[in-house]
This record gives sequence, C-alpha cells and structure tokens, in this order.
Amino acid sequence: MNKTALITGGARGIGRGIAECLAQEGWSLALCGSKPTSDENVQKSVAEIQSLATQPVRYYSCNISSTEARATLLDDVYRDFGQVSLLVNNAGVGARVRADLLDMSEENYDWLMKINLQGPFFLTQAVARRMIAQKNAGDEADFAVVNISSISSTVASVSRGEYCLSKAGVSMATRLWATRLAEFDIPVYEIRPGIIKTDMTTAVAEKYDRLIAEGLTLQRRWGVPQDIGRVVAMMARGDIRYSTGQVINVDGGMLIERL
Repeated sequence: MNKTALITGGARGIGRGIAECLAQEGWSLALCGSKPTSDENVQKSVAEIQSLATQPVRYYSCNISSTEARATLLDDVYRDFGQVSLLVNNAGVGARVRADLLDMSEENYDWLMKINLQGPFFLTQAVARRMIAQKNAGDEADFAVVNISSISSTVASVSRGEYCLSKAGVSMATRLWATRLAEFDIPVYEIRPGIIKTDMTTAVAEKYDRLIAEGLTLQRRWGVPQDIGRVVAMMARGDIRYSTGQVINVDGGMLIERL
C-alpha cells in the first residue's frame, strides 16, 4: 500500500510547499482546506501538485474547527486511501483583527483558537486512534505526525496575542502527543516557520522586506513554502525517527541571540 499524507491547508501557502515536496517523493496526498472543491484556485493548485506526483492527489473541503467536518474528512480519506501514514497539521489563520491585548475580543479569540489549536488537536486524536488500531492489527507501516506552528509560539506580538497563544498551544500539543504516542513508535515533530512568503504575509511584505534587509534574519531573504516542505519530507522519510518531540526552526536564523 502506498504511503498517504493528510495535509491540512494543503492547497496553498506552506501547505502547498509541503505537498509539492512530498509529491516528488512518491507520496499519495490527501489535501484539505476551507474552500470548496469547485473553487478554481483549488482545482488549479491540485492539478499543479498532481503534475509533480506519481501517486494520486485528492482535495477535500473541510472546516477543521468542526467536529462533524473532521469526522467526515477522515471517513472520506480512509475510504479513498486506506490509511494515513503521515498527518501534517498545517491549516491555520491569522488574527481577523489585529488589536492590542487590552482590546482583543472573545469572539475573535474563540474563532482563531478553534481553527489553530482545537481543530488540529482533535484531528490528531482521531488519526492517532486509527494509527494505533492499525498497529495493534499488525500493520508494520511507519506512522508520524508533524505540527506546523510558528516562531510566534515563543515570540510575543501584543497586537495578535490570540495567534501567539494558539501557536504556543500547538507547541505543547507536540510534546503531549510525542509523549503519549511514543509507546506505539509514532513520532511527533514540530516545525516553527519564521517569515515565509505566502498570501498570508502579502499585506506585511513591505514591512518585512525592510526588516530583513536591516538584518532581522541572518539569512537575508524571505523563507518560501518549499523550505518548510523539505523539512517535512525529511521527517516523512524517517530520517530522524529517534527524535520524537523535536522542534526545528525554519526561520533563517532569526531567533539566534546576537549582540
């Protein structure tokens, strides 16, 4: 049976970069996102990823914050592919309104947390249960989980506190799941992207062009989605299977302390 990766938010941005790298390494891909399957941009993206692949690439529309939608997603993916060897929790949103901590609304907080933290946590729970069941049934396949968080899990931004809190939560979820799934030899990893050029960062491109030129990052360029994808591919191959719970910063050296 071919190995299948489920990548949330897999048709755009960082998720697409991950999908492209895994497609070129022979993975079957189940991509999900919030947009409908009929969306022209989704169809174009999936077709372009498929052109790189030797195995099937399919897209599923799913509101990751919905319990029912997650259950339907997994039913569909397991029906079509038979298993999920690799779960990549990548889908996420930025703050709808950038507001000072003193002005943050509970409505925006709840909306973001359900997508960025609650959804991925319980999707991991559901997939892990199926992985364990397959292990207990004698399946010798290698399984793994990768969480895409952010440097914002440790770097404070008071104008988008709910985003920072959600990513800090993802970081703790990585440790929790790594601890819980270790007995089943299912490694869990975390990647913390830095300044990555995607449609989510278009609105602040001018700001970060200037900051990068001034030395914000040691490597004076933007990161690109493929930078994340190559690290996921390494994890997917099993190159660091004895390193469960580990975090890799993909940030161009941004967080190295300097004088």
